[in-house]
Amino acid sequence: MEDYQSQEYDRSADEKRKHKQGIFYSLLLFSLTFVTTTFAGVDWVGRSSSVIELSELSKGLPYSLAILFVLGVHEFGHYFAAIYHKVKTSLPYFIPFLSFEGIFLSFGTMGAVIRTRSVIYTRKALFDIGVYGPIAGFAACLGVYIYGFMTLPGPEYLLAIHPDFLSPEYGKNALSLVFGDNLITMILRSVFDRPGVFIPPMSEIYHYPYLCVGWFGMFVTSMNLIPVGQLDGGHIIYGMFGLRNHKKIASVAMIFLIIMGSLGAIRQFLLPELTIGWAGWLVWAGILYFGIKVNHPPVPDDRPIDAKRMALGYLAILIFILTFTPSPILII
Repeated sequence: MEDYQSQEYDRSADEKRKHKQGIFYSLLLFSLTFVTTTFAGVDWVGRSSSVIELSELSKGLPYSLAILFVLGVHEFGHYFAAIYHKVKTSLPYFIPFLSFEGIFLSFGTMGAVIRTRSVIYTRKALFDIGVYGPIAGFAACLGVYIYGFMTLPGPEYLLAIHPDFLSPEYGKNALSLVFGDNLITMILRSVFDRPGVFIPPMSEIYHYPYLCVGWFGMFVTSMNLIPVGQLDGGHIIYGMFGLRNHKKIASVAMIFLIIMGSLGAIRQFLLPELTIGWAGWLVWAGILYFGIKVNHPPVPDDRPIDAKRMALGYLAILIFILTFTPSPILII
């Protein structure tokens, strides 16, 4: 009896230690990501020299705080759904990513994740954990995006960064970074496009912190909603339609990514006049195939979900359609 109590005490003490470690690592990664996204924010807005001055860091805060807000809301959507279903999980781990001028295109982060530490036994729990992250994240991102359009400065803001922006020769002899359109961006642009409002072209929106975060958040949301493996979209489709149908839909999604990636490669190296595709989709397809895997592992309890959850699932599919960007990042 004493040995059993001792083992239980050791197990409890070990769990508390791991819990404290998890909180420490979560806070540490959040702090580092705050730093890297602040530096990235300065880069996107436009630094005044090759070395960022301390006085310039405040320029990166709107971008940094907005992107941490969007990612945090997304991951806490997963977190609270897991807690509701009594699935042991970590706090969100933000992933910092440094910006290297001239080498990497960096948003200051590679996103955020939570780690589930116990088995998800039911399709209902799997669905809830999968769906509440992207729905919550989309709502937060949409709010940031709308705020960005509502508070757009006049053209003088962009002219302070590119004094020759209005010149007919602007950009003719230089490469341009262009963020691709998606349906939600097109809708918002049409809503806010009215006389007296200057809406920057897609080749310049990264200079506007809230527009940049809004676009990036939508792009990340759509990537997570691809119905493959253990991505959010994979969880949702498995929960809605079961394992067999998930496998079929995941295979179609992978073929679609390969086609889009191949068109992007052809566009980049052979036919620049093509208007669709992105070579990065081939990279993402490779990561999914070799890392995340195409098929979802089965859950023990395979009972179908209810009608309300099915409606949420169709909402998530609609969000995917609105946020998917066929040609997200182009250098032309």
